[in-house]
Amino acid sequence: MWNIILLLFFSLTIVIILTKHLKTRAALSQIPGPHGKFLIGILLNIMDTPENIWSYVRHLSGKYYPIYKYWILHIPVVTLVCPDDIEIVFSSTKHSAKGDVYKVLLPWLGTGLLTSKGLKWQNRRKILTPAFHFNILQQFIGIFTEESQLLVKQLQIECEKPYTNIVPIITQCTLRAICETAMGTKLEEDAKSQEYTNAIFRLGEILFHRLTRIWYYYGASFRLTSLYREQNKLLKILHGFSRSVIKNRKDNFKEPIDLVTLSSGTFSPLKRQLAMLDLLISAKYSGEPIDDEGIREEVDTFMFEGHDTTTACISFTLLLLACHKDIQEKVVQELQDVFGDSNRAPTFQDLQNLRYLERVLKESLRFYPSVPFLSRVSEEEIHTYTGYTIPSNTIMHIHIYDLHHNPQLYPEPEKFDPDRFLPENSAGRHPFAYIPFSAGPRNCIGQKFAFLEIKTIVSYILRNFVLEPVDQPSDITMITHFVLKTRNGIRVKFLKRQTRLI
Repeated sequence: MWNIILLLFFSLTIVIILTKHLKTRAALSQIPGPHGKFLIGILLNIMDTPENIWSYVRHLSGKYYPIYKYWILHIPVVTLVCPDDIEIVFSSTKHSAKGDVYKVLLPWLGTGLLTSKGLKWQNRRKILTPAFHFNILQQFIGIFTEESQLLVKQLQIECEKPYTNIVPIITQCTLRAICETAMGTKLEEDAKSQEYTNAIFRLGEILFHRLTRIWYYYGASFRLTSLYREQNKLLKILHGFSRSVIKNRKDNFKEPIDLVTLSSGTFSPLKRQLAMLDLLISAKYSGEPIDDEGIREEVDTFMFEGHDTTTACISFTLLLLACHKDIQEKVVQELQDVFGDSNRAPTFQDLQNLRYLERVLKESLRFYPSVPFLSRVSEEEIHTYTGYTIPSNTIMHIHIYDLHHNPQLYPEPEKFDPDRFLPENSAGRHPFAYIPFSAGPRNCIGQKFAFLEIKTIVSYILRNFVLEPVDQPSDITMITHFVLKTRNGIRVKFLKRQTRLI
């Protein structure tokens, strides 16, 4: 009797799954895309090298614009490249759940602001928003300045060399900056800090490895590998470091910060040096729905998101400025106008006044968006602007790189032109044609923070050095990753500026 009931139950389950699958296939059949191979779809194409995967996706986005779909085994993926379709997804409070590619981040980040959804995401966003208030951002400029000055000293040594791979040097700078601003802790030149730094780099390599192997997205198969055991050791280091800093910060915490006062703009940053961690601890003491593990999730999320993305923007900006001397000199002239011959550190207002540099950074992020793609899941059926239907619970990829290189939106997209972002040239541009920090309710909470840091670092570099080209954009090989990266780094030559601006 029980055998018959179980058999009927499993049979019914299979029928329901197949029916749903066939309905999804029927709905997606109208959307163009590569045919793929029987049963496996384009699986073999995403098992290729990171650089070939990058090229393959660029090919698909060009061939099937404005929308296409493909299958990986039984999983459908719809890619949106048209700003009107992207607006439908990003402007909605629905469709906020992240795609399966983010599952590889869960062991490290848990369900922090990047990976959470629904009510938890809303609560965390509310808690974290004051951390990026004008008053808090101003005090971080001192940290950015200190790290920029240290970077300048390191780059002075590089002037003796024919070229420098700038990525690892910039990474160290941004990692130190985010550690102090997020956790209130300096990454000193000691064994513990170096172990933490090395663990971040190595875990990034493992995450990248999993990113290009769909069978490693899910825990069961990944647990059988030596990489899983190595990942656990690295997570023990990373989580241990974060928890130690949190405990120390809590033990020395004097009084909760009034988040309402902070948000109202009456808080004075001069009274105490704050870190984002302080605001999280205050939120807990104020009765907000966050515990110590939740604080750890957000601190680790800051560390992950706050150094790799800014490293990418700074590195690619230096590459572009080295290759466009006329634009580099315009930035230098603006720095001269703002700072004169003084050696003073920048103020918040100084950085706001660097309007041409800001246009350079915006165009750099168009040319090389630090986060080249995002992934969401449709919460309900979507009827796209381009006339297609996306079923509910479908993975959607938004390729920001292809959006930003669309010649219909940006004439001569491979031309580096900061004047695209002059007010008169930006007027009339689709609001979702430029989304380096995502868009809509789930846009990047730290974009103002990032711009202040990037402006500070790039301005210090150009006040001290002339950038000479080594690599050209056409020379570098892009690879698939969460954050925009190249296969062999980025090479620039540094010369000491004869008339120093610092």
